Amino acid sequence: MPTRTARTAWNGTLEQGSGQVELSSSKAGTYDVSFPKRAAEDAGGTTSPEELIAAAHTACYAMSLSAEIAQRGGTPQAHEVRADVTLGPDQANGGFKLTGIKLTVRAEVEGLDEAGFAEAAQAAKANCPISKALAGVDITLDAALES
Repeated sequence: MPTRTARTAWNGTLEQGSGQVELSSSKAGTYDVSFPKRAAEDAGGTTSPEELIAAAHTACYAMSLSAEIAQRGGTPQAHEVRADVTLGPDQANGGFKLTGIKLTVRAEVEGLDEAGFAEAAQAAKANCPISKALAGVDITLDAALES
């Protein structure tokens, strides 16, 4: 499997500085980052490490879910995955940490009932490499079939 690369160029202090994250391997884009925008409700066109983690987690989970559905004899038609990644204070060590990730998935699947889908959804959460990498974060799952 290939190694993927991203790069960030940062200028200035935490409070007044800013940077750009480059998705180097894919050359898919370069995105602005800043701490004030990271901590604000309105990101104002900048991204954050939490949003990038959310993107990585949804993509990885979607792939894992397709595999788990197929392993159980189902056929994935379509699914949409959302990840809400929360940053909060780290009471034990100071600073900040990821305090939770909520995965929400709605799927159209042939050949599995609700129980079979729920089993596949939980297995995808457990087996997704990004979930494994984030094992120290509380990850919750809201998964349901759509008709």
